[in-house]
Amino acid sequence: MSEHISKYQEKFKATFFPRHQAAIYKRLETKHSSVEVIENDPLGTEMVLNLGPQHPATHGVLRVVTKLDGENIEKVVLDLGYLHRGIEKIAENKTYQEFMPYTDRMDYLSPYSNNVGFCLAVEKLANIQVPERAQYIRTIACELARLSAHLLWLGTMVMDAGAISMFMYAFRERENLYMIFDKLAGVRFTVSHCRIGGIQYDLADDTIKMIRDFIKNFKKELVGWNKLLNKNAIWINRNIGVGVVSQADAIAYGFTGPSLRASGVAHDIRVAEPYLVYDQVDFDIPIRTEGDCLARYFVRMDEMEQSVRIIEQLLDRLPAGDIRADNAKQTYPSKDEVYYSMEGLIHDFMMTDIGVCPPKGAEVYSAIEAPKGELGFHFISDGTGSPWRLKINSPSFSNLQVLEKMMEGAVVADTVVLIGSIDPVMGEADK
Repeated sequence: MSEHISKYQEKFKATFFPRHQAAIYKRLETKHSSVEVIENDPLGTEMVLNLGPQHPATHGVLRVVTKLDGENIEKVVLDLGYLHRGIEKIAENKTYQEFMPYTDRMDYLSPYSNNVGFCLAVEKLANIQVPERAQYIRTIACELARLSAHLLWLGTMVMDAGAISMFMYAFRERENLYMIFDKLAGVRFTVSHCRIGGIQYDLADDTIKMIRDFIKNFKKELVGWNKLLNKNAIWINRNIGVGVVSQADAIAYGFTGPSLRASGVAHDIRVAEPYLVYDQVDFDIPIRTEGDCLARYFVRMDEMEQSVRIIEQLLDRLPAGDIRADNAKQTYPSKDEVYYSMEGLIHDFMMTDIGVCPPKGAEVYSAIEAPKGELGFHFISDGTGSPWRLKINSPSFSNLQVLEKMMEGAVVADTVVLIGSIDPVMGEADK
């Protein structure tokens, strides 16, 4: 009987633990699967536990393989790639504008930021100048997207720690933001509002009023949330001193965004390498030095205050003018031109069929400060309307690199807080 069971176990391992799985278990320094007791463990307290890939606490299809001694995590290995869709390769078979909807589906919590980052890279590659009004509107929408992404992070982060009410408060405000995006772009979620050379629709007066009304109410909500959470002993104790990442480790592991600034590194691309119109507004970069989950919470809460500050300044200074470049070889014509002009119809057809054609051999890297950190696009052009190569530097992938170090030495109950504190989205990590 024992011999039969042994053969069955070997067959089971061969079927369900292919080569990359074996490498993971080798890294955990054990040859046993998660259902077997580890050797040299007389008390039976050591085991290998899979957290994910189908688990709400992983914030997506992320597999976290943990070696445990009781409740203590001794070693961690991350297994990414379950959501891989090959969008970098897809880009090589699409025109630059055709690829725009795919960027919405990377960090699907802040699609507008992805649109802008992609457009800025293509415009840099093809040397396209965008009108000032379009740049203002893009900046406003990027900060609204930052608020939306941080609100989802806040609601799910607090819910993972055991509180439901905050989740409802945060999602109520996100619903208001979706109504604004619906009014601006005609779409609530995956907006695809940017166009190479500008934007699709102008910012109407009633949309501006919706944004101002939202901001006025949101300021009050932020004050209330800070009162609710900053003095809550359960929330503070679940985060303080948990998942500490030093400044040196944050730099070495490639931390980016709010997580990097929570470890005392004062780096924000909006200030270090200004893009859009960030150099025309006044705002502060929140910094913390503790490097723990609580510091990452405070940084994001402070960032929402600064986003409100930026949006108010931009609305007050919003210039008049065009919203797209006036060049038929660089951007789509307006719908009025398409419907009532033969030339406009021809230009629209040519942009759809061929698209923008940057110079052959042109190569650029362009990055923005997305809600989760540095989002960069590296293009190489072959002179056609499709990129020869595209590589995407996504902040979720960068931030996940340090998760193994953060989790080792923690307890199982801390895993949900640790993962939530770096706010990963697997759509852009796997690409």
